[in-house]
Amino acid sequence: MGKRVAAEFIGTLWLVLGGCGSAVLAAAFPNVGIGLLGVSFAFGLTVLTMAYAIGHVSGCHLNPAVSIGLWAGGRFPASDLIPYIIAQLLGGIAGAGILYVIASGNAAFDVHSGFASNGYGDHSPGHYSLMASLVCEVVMTFGFLFVIMGSTHGSAPKGFAPIAIGLGLTLIHLISIPVTNTSVNPARSTGPALFAGDWAISQLWLFWLAPIAGGIFAGVVYRWVVGDIPIPVPVIGED
Repeated sequence: MGKRVAAEFIGTLWLVLGGCGSAVLAAAFPNVGIGLLGVSFAFGLTVLTMAYAIGHVSGCHLNPAVSIGLWAGGRFPASDLIPYIIAQLLGGIAGAGILYVIASGNAAFDVHSGFASNGYGDHSPGHYSLMASLVCEVVMTFGFLFVIMGSTHGSAPKGFAPIAIGLGLTLIHLISIPVTNTSVNPARSTGPALFAGDWAISQLWLFWLAPIAGGIFAGVVYRWVVGDIPIPVPVIGED
C-alpha cells in the first residue's frame, strides 16, 4: 500500500502541475499561447503518461471520483479508498504548490485571479449557471469513468487503455472548459482552490459532489451493462 499511495501522490501531482500549469503559464502566453486546445491536450497527456508510468503500481486513478467510481463498479476494494483519496488530495495540493512557486516568479502573477480554479456563475469561464455546471460535471465524469471501465475490461485490447483514457480526458476538457474550467476530479479542484482562496473555496463543494456522483453512476451502470466481471487492482496499467 505504501508504494501504491506514493504512486498516486506523484501521479496526481503531475496531473495538477501539468494540466493546471498549462492553463496558468502557457494558455495565453503572448503570441505563442497554447489556448484551450493546448490545455485540453495537456490534461490528457498527464494521465496518458502517468498511466504507463504507474498504472502497474497503483492503477493510476489520480482522482477520488475515479477510485469511488471503480469501487461502485466492483473494480476496487472499499478498504483502499481512504488511503488513495488522501494521497490524491495531497498530490493535488503539492502540484498546485509547485505551480504557485513557479508562477510567482512573474511579477504580474495574481493567484486570486483564478489560478486555474473551477467555478460556476460569475466564476465560470463562460458564465454558465450552477445547474448547467452541475449537469456538465456529472455527465463528463460519467463519460470518463465509462471509458476507464471499458478500456480496462479484461476483454478490451491490451496496452491501449492509457491512450483511450488520456484522449477521453482531452475530449472532456474540449467540451467543458468554457463551462466550469473542467474538474471531473475533486483533487484537481482542491489544490488550486486552496491557493486561490475566496470564491474558489466557497464553490469547491460542487466539484466534489458532481464528479463523485457521476463516478458512482458510471460504475453502477457499466457493471449493469457489461456484467460483474471482477478485475484485480491495478486496473489501468499492465505488468
